[in-house]
Amino acid sequence: MRLKAFALNCTLKMPGDAEPSSTDRLLADLLSAMVPHGVTAEIARALDHDIRPGVLSDMGKGDDWPKLRRKIAEADIFVLGLPIWLGQPSSVAKRVLERMDAFLSETDEKGRMPASGKVALVAIVGNEDGAHACHAACFQALNDVGFTLPANGGVYWVGQAMGDTNYVDLPGTPEPMVKMIEMAASNAAHLAALLKAQEYPGEGD
Repeated sequence: MRLKAFALNCTLKMPGDAEPSSTDRLLADLLSAMVPHGVTAEIARALDHDIRPGVLSDMGKGDDWPKLRRKIAEADIFVLGLPIWLGQPSSVAKRVLERMDAFLSETDEKGRMPASGKVALVAIVGNEDGAHACHAACFQALNDVGFTLPANGGVYWVGQAMGDTNYVDLPGTPEPMVKMIEMAASNAAHLAALLKAQEYPGEGD
């Protein structure tokens, strides 16, 4: 079964900045680990698009969210990639989650939201602790709007406190990271295949 993944990079780097970010590298590593499981993937940087603030699926003229929303809805696996800033998920990631709030009222005839039957992963980078708290916040929001979270569905790398070594600058991927990435990729592909073959029944079934 062929599966599709769509990853949204919520880095704070300037729009159009070609310099690779740590979030770029972690997402690339994670999506590469999905390839052996029959998953094709696409990555987009959120700040390369005009995502208007709000809680609707379309905030009017100039809003780029509708096309990103379409890619999310068409994918079997959605990956939210983000850096930690001031101990919090990046503001860009928070805006993306806020826009998904519209899913709550966009249900089908059986009460299923657009993300029903879709798997979500969260990939986080930072230079200090805080990954678990950021994962918790993102997991809750993604689950609220209908995504299903696989076991070990969060991957992260945080460096030494007050350190200056970013994930993108590591000479190689540490073995614990390789194992974490491979497990998340395998579990996400497995769950996505199950949900694609047999969707949630929804209300009344």
